[in-house]
Amino acid sequence: MTTAAPAKEPVLATPPARGGSWRRSRRRRDQLVAALFLAIPLAIFLVFVFVPLARTLWLSVHATDMFGRPRQFVGLEQYARMFSDPGLRKVLLTTLLFAVLTVVPSISVGLVLALSLQAKTRKIGVFRTLMATPFAFSAAAAAVLFDIFYSPSVGVFNGIFDRLGIAQIGWLTDPRWALLSLAIVIVWRDLAYCMLVLSAGLGAVPTEVTEAAALDGAGQWRMLRSIILPLITPSMFFLLVICTINSLQTFGEINILTQGGPDGATTTLVYSLYQSAFAFGASDYGMASTKAVVLMSLVLIVTVVQFRFLQKKVFYG
Repeated sequence: MTTAAPAKEPVLATPPARGGSWRRSRRRRDQLVAALFLAIPLAIFLVFVFVPLARTLWLSVHATDMFGRPRQFVGLEQYARMFSDPGLRKVLLTTLLFAVLTVVPSISVGLVLALSLQAKTRKIGVFRTLMATPFAFSAAAAAVLFDIFYSPSVGVFNGIFDRLGIAQIGWLTDPRWALLSLAIVIVWRDLAYCMLVLSAGLGAVPTEVTEAAALDGAGQWRMLRSIILPLITPSMFFLLVICTINSLQTFGEINILTQGGPDGATTTLVYSLYQSAFAFGASDYGMASTKAVVLMSLVLIVTVVQFRFLQKKVFYG
């Protein structure tokens, strides 16, 4: 007698895994945290960058009262008045010349110092610290220091010239020397920063590449020109962009040392902006805003040109 096989119990369907909903919940939580972290810098940019920029653009097309409040819409009239000013050409040429006199020496001398400080000798750290000292000076401190050096009566430079029997120079009072004297202050101020950035770039050069070049008989000049300089072009390009922007925006040293003189020899576009809004009781905030927009456009154009024509020569390998 055969017995029937026991009936199998029905297999219940496996409940759906909850992993998908958990992952979605975690993704939403991560997105919320990311949004909160982004909200703070965005709020800072909104308050201190975008709102002032929008306000400047708005004021540049309005005539303003003595308190800077828009009084009448004038469109592009202030731009036309600015570009028809016969002194604008001199201001723009002074601005560009000042940028050349500060950027090129800062990077060039900074490179020479960075190369010299790569030597593996005793006490080299002391020399690196001393060379980096100007980086700790603010614009006002550097200007006051050089104001003492340039003083016609007790200045260090004219004192040295007097000892050597050389005619004294009106560093800040002679239109032929004032812009160059200001450029020396900016170069001294920026030199430490350029040296530090280039030293970091030199430190990243692979030693096996330089050692292989030395084994192949490459001299120091050939190694510098064909190997080291191409490998640090990212650092040099970065400094070129940053130093150019800083030079076009230089204000503190000009205001402390020359106030745009003598005879407008050191009046750059940013200082001309200040003169329109604040100097000598002026309160033409509309024209000052117009000059600010032109300055921003000039910085943008110079930066775009640098990226357009120079970035292709940068080696990122």
